[in-house]
Amino acid sequence: MIRQPDFATQEMVDEVRSEVRAKRGPAVDDIVLETFHEGLSAQIMHLGTYSEEGPTIRRLHEFIQEEGYNMRGIHHEIYMSAPPRSKPKNIKTIIRQPIERT
Repeated sequence: MIRQPDFATQEMVDEVRSEVRAKRGPAVDDIVLETFHEGLSAQIMHLGTYSEEGPTIRRLHEFIQEEGYNMRGIHHEIYMSAPPRSKPKNIKTIIRQPIERT
């Protein structure tokens, strides 16, 4: 997931799709603009590569349990950095887990 500004519309995405496809390939056809209504959630910022997220996710899960909540559904990630433009140790990812009170 990559956070988009509130004014972004599916029409805007569709408008640039062919231009991006010509430059970057057909993977752009998989892009969709969605609005999430996930409700109450817990989140944590992970710094580092995606392959090193395990301890951060465990820390988030422990926090949720210690605070008396249950996880609801699966977590998702919001990518705040572009890996090709960032040093691996500086890649920022928000890990967000929907929760509910026990």
